[in-house]
Amino acid sequence: VIAIVGGGQLGRMLALAAHDLGVDVRCLTSAADDPAAACAEIIIGAWHDEHALARLAAGASVATIETEHVPAAVLRRLATQVPVRPSAAVLDMLQDRLTQKRFLHELGIPTADFTPLDSAADGERSAPTLPFPWVMKTRRDGFDGRGQRRVADLAAAERALVELGGRDLIAEALLPLSAECSLLAARASDGQMAFWPLTENHHHDGILRWSLAPTPTLAAKFQATAEAWLGRIAAALGHVGVIAMECFVVGERLLVNELAPRVHNSGHWTSEGAETSQFHQHLRAILNLPLGSTAARGCSAMVNLIGEEPARAEMLAVPGAHLHLYGKTPRPGRKLGHVTITANDPAQLRERLDQLADRLHFQLPVPA
Repeated sequence: VIAIVGGGQLGRMLALAAHDLGVDVRCLTSAADDPAAACAEIIIGAWHDEHALARLAAGASVATIETEHVPAAVLRRLATQVPVRPSAAVLDMLQDRLTQKRFLHELGIPTADFTPLDSAADGERSAPTLPFPWVMKTRRDGFDGRGQRRVADLAAAERALVELGGRDLIAEALLPLSAECSLLAARASDGQMAFWPLTENHHHDGILRWSLAPTPTLAAKFQATAEAWLGRIAAALGHVGVIAMECFVVGERLLVNELAPRVHNSGHWTSEGAETSQFHQHLRAILNLPLGSTAARGCSAMVNLIGEEPARAEMLAVPGAHLHLYGKTPRPGRKLGHVTITANDPAQLRERLDQLADRLHFQLPVPA
């Protein structure tokens, strides 16, 4: 039995992969209709509910997470009953954007320039050394563009400070991005690592809209550097399992944006597009099974379905399309599922993405 703290779509996809391995899954979640409920045993309870945590851990071989926003104290409590991967120490380091950025700098890994913000006076002190525009972010719990504001001057920063809660914020330099990408890897308990190809990512309103992998141009420039960085990061953390490193490309420079110690939206293409999916690989790592090949099968794209669920037949009419729905009730801005498209070569992938865009009735920005 694998115990998972959380029952969202990542828990669901981990549970589906676990079934392939003949492994049962038990999830601690807050609602009986969460996505993982369709394919895993569900325990309803709050993260800090000791009775629920004891039920989650009972008879389990290992526990893991599907969101990095679980309080580290919960994992420390869980670790008294079952091995936990990743550990509470990993969450302690990565949950706070400021702590995470300082950790990266200690490892010699570049990021956007940043400064902590807890008051208007902090903004006034920082303005001369961190030129505007900024991206202001909450240090904890923000995702999919939530808890963020772009500000052009000190007056806007002071308004954003109030809107974002008035303290525990970080300001980062807003960069002229050439591209965004991510590198996913899995690390075993013996330190062995396996890296997937770099993935090119496209966002809108802070939400990942689509990903492309592999990306030959970005890989030729940055794959080796990104692997060296992520290997250093995972080793320093003592991480076990999948870890994602989101990056910015600014001209000819690669900078790290954020780390996520879990399976990741930008890795969904691996389910059909790689020899081993991120979900199977995470399970292999935490169960001390041999890691699988991360080689790409041809080329792939992943398109998130956000806010509304298009007709299944329309999406599946596209050659190479694979539909993954999460069982969620539609609402604006909510990730309801994704479609992966597989192809033999970039030209065929472009053609299939165009067909998908026509059927989804929106303009999908696809590579030239």
